[in-house]
Amino acid sequence: MPIVKCKKCQKEFYAKPHWLKRGWGKYCSRNCQYKGQLTGEFVKCYICKKKTWKTPRQLKNSKSGKYFCNKSCQTLWRNSIVYVGQNHPNWKNGDSVYRKTLKRSQRKEVCSLCKTVDKRILAVHHLDKNRKNSKLENLIWLCHNCHFLVHHDPETTKKLMEAIV
Repeated sequence: MPIVKCKKCQKEFYAKPHWLKRGWGKYCSRNCQYKGQLTGEFVKCYICKKKTWKTPRQLKNSKSGKYFCNKSCQTLWRNSIVYVGQNHPNWKNGDSVYRKTLKRSQRKEVCSLCKTVDKRILAVHHLDKNRKNSKLENLIWLCHNCHFLVHHDPETTKKLMEAIV
């Protein structure tokens, strides 16, 4: 009657002789077998410092060398550390204060053409089409649809100029 030690917990248990011949009988239970066959490691989440399990493939494929417990922690890192300022793909010389300027003014956030009040779709339009000219007289609110039309349709541009005057 062969008594062997578990490879994971070192507990002694009985292993049948034919198990040992086939290379089995290394673990005392399925739980120890499961734990013994895991090949990754625990790493700390870069944002919340919670320990999380990563497989060797996940450890190898990390481009930044930072690990996260879930997508929300990864998104926090990307939006607050990585893609900020000049590192953001939509960066345009840091000249984006015009939206804040228009918000601080007492003008209502309403599209100047179609009178849409949904703040989620409003964009700032420069009347002289010069993004560097962020004076309040040069800025108006337009919804994305009207903004596109003003830039691509001469009739809509004419309508806008009539509506402003």
